Amino acid sequence: MVFSSCISHPLVSLKISHFEQPSNLRHNVKADQRFTSALKSRTTEHFGQRAGIGSGVLGEWSFARGTRLVIRQKVSTFVHCRKSFEVQASWLTTSQIASSVFTLGTAAVLPFYTLMVFAPKAELTKKSMESSIPYVVLGLMYAYLLYLSWTPDTLRLMFASKYWLPELSGMAKMFSSEMTLASAWIHLLAVDLFAARQVFHDGLQNQVETRHSVSLCLLFCPIGIVTHVVTKALTRSAGNNTHRMH
Repeated sequence: MVFSSCISHPLVSLKISHFEQPSNLRHNVKADQRFTSALKSRTTEHFGQRAGIGSGVLGEWSFARGTRLVIRQKVSTFVHCRKSFEVQASWLTTSQIASSVFTLGTAAVLPFYTLMVFAPKAELTKKSMESSIPYVVLGLMYAYLLYLSWTPDTLRLMFASKYWLPELSGMAKMFSSEMTLASAWIHLLAVDLFAARQVFHDGLQNQVETRHSVSLCLLFCPIGIVTHVVTKALTRSAGNNTHRMH
């Protein structure tokens, strides 16, 4: 009797007749499936990420809960495009930094060479060449570029030989990078300006002409130093000869 009463209950009857679903229920399932396919066709794009959003309609049956429709959201994400975009943007940013620091460093040293060449005895020139600010600024630029250009292979390329000495092939490969080349240029600017200042101060102390030597130190620093040594020796020799004549 109890079993028959349960069978006669309308809710239980609907649960058991799962395989004989009414026509209106099958019609609703088909409508939901069409709605699901429409949702799956819609995608969203954001900064190189594409996410396809859809819904799957599943039918589940159990004796306790009967037939029910379950909608499950499906999200698929693709990050390959975003990663490639980030790599390309990073490469452009690095190239721009190297170019900007290269130009800024070159323009920063030109006023000091101009003062030493065109106004060597002016007070402004003397005070400017006594300052250590230019070397601190160039040193910070160099350290920043060195940090950006440093890779795990840097030391291996610098000391490639078995005697831990630099080799030309390794150095050429290392300086093929724009960032490394820019750091080397800032390094040369700082050393050349320091050598030019030494030549300038030595010329003032010994009353030796230094404008040509300072000019050569800008691009050909070793030649500028040699020129100053020769000029200083010739000046002393001329002074000794003049002394003897008197």
